[in-house]
Amino acid sequence: MSTDSLHDQLYAHLAQWGLRSFSSDADYFAWQRATLSAAELNRLNAQVERKRSGDRQDEIAFYDLTAEPQILPVLYSQRYEYFAEIGCRVLPRIGAATTVLDYGCGVGILTTLYARHCPETQFVGIDRSPASIAVAQSKAHELGMTNVRFECRDVEVETLRGSYDRIIATHALVQAEQDPGMPSRDWTTFERERDEKQQAAFEQRTSIDVRLDRLSGVLSPGGHMVIFEKTRQLARRVPFQRALARRGLQLIESPEPIRYRLVEEIADDGPFYVVQKGSSLPLAWNEAPEPDEGLPFNQAMLRSVPQDPDIPLYENHWPSAQQAWESLADRLVEQEETRRESDGRQLHVEFGSAEEQGYLYCANTFDQRQLILVEGSRKGMLDAYYREILSS
Repeated sequence: MSTDSLHDQLYAHLAQWGLRSFSSDADYFAWQRATLSAAELNRLNAQVERKRSGDRQDEIAFYDLTAEPQILPVLYSQRYEYFAEIGCRVLPRIGAATTVLDYGCGVGILTTLYARHCPETQFVGIDRSPASIAVAQSKAHELGMTNVRFECRDVEVETLRGSYDRIIATHALVQAEQDPGMPSRDWTTFERERDEKQQAAFEQRTSIDVRLDRLSGVLSPGGHMVIFEKTRQLARRVPFQRALARRGLQLIESPEPIRYRLVEEIADDGPFYVVQKGSSLPLAWNEAPEPDEGLPFNQAMLRSVPQDPDIPLYENHWPSAQQAWESLADRLVEQEETRRESDGRQLHVEFGSAEEQGYLYCANTFDQRQLILVEGSRKGMLDAYYREILSS
């Protein structure tokens, strides 16, 4: 099937769920206000706030609420492009699988898509939201689907049975979105220690230890897991990849970073992983920062290009800022401080001069880097910025 044909069928499927595509926040929120009552919006906003606490019951209550018939199409339309991007990637990877488990299936929007396109494959969708499962079952019945069933299960409190050739887990394994992950050894490096206690602590905080244990336990020999989680930041990506490797799940495709829109907001979640139990030709896990958008540093170039007085000579907020900082010639540090922050990260800030420029460099153990260069005559502005960073 061509990519265009697959997209057309996917859009038709989303339309059957009542989902609509928007490119403008103004248009989306106008539709939201026209569709939902003030009371429904207040209930939804209040439950969003409670969900942020990380409490399991509040999370289930949130997804139960989003499954209500009036709220479902409005809320899930925000994720229209997410469904399109993930659906088109997962479907080709189902292949000749005879049994597929969709973990954290929610109301079954993608599960029913997969089952429609693969009628010879048996699908099971599981989720811990009873209302979501009820909606999924009803929709499958409405669509006349006989190769999919839905079960209300929480793998954190009960074991799974059976054996599956494919397990799909998208936005379901790592729910602790505010967890910063595992820090690097110190502010000078992006490398992480091979510390089993640190690794176990991350897995426990994010609950992926039990989830991965239970899911990998029902993956058939040679079976694949297709995974897409909010692990783009290196501090989360590294311990997540290590959690997969600890359970014998090996990389069989190069991970693909995915970018999509939530109406106007850009989401960079990824990467998209395909892993296998016991692969004979596994790929190596990459623990280096992604290639970034930082400008390459060239001292000669700075001197030859006229500069706007309100713009720094050079500014880089990406991991590559570290390489640029290391390449500064005749660096003279005038002020610096390294300290431990309240959230556990180590922070280093320094201010000084390099040849005829003033510079400010900031780095921490959660992979944030920043380098700013200005003309020597404007160095005072960096001194003020240096103090601001330390006092914030």
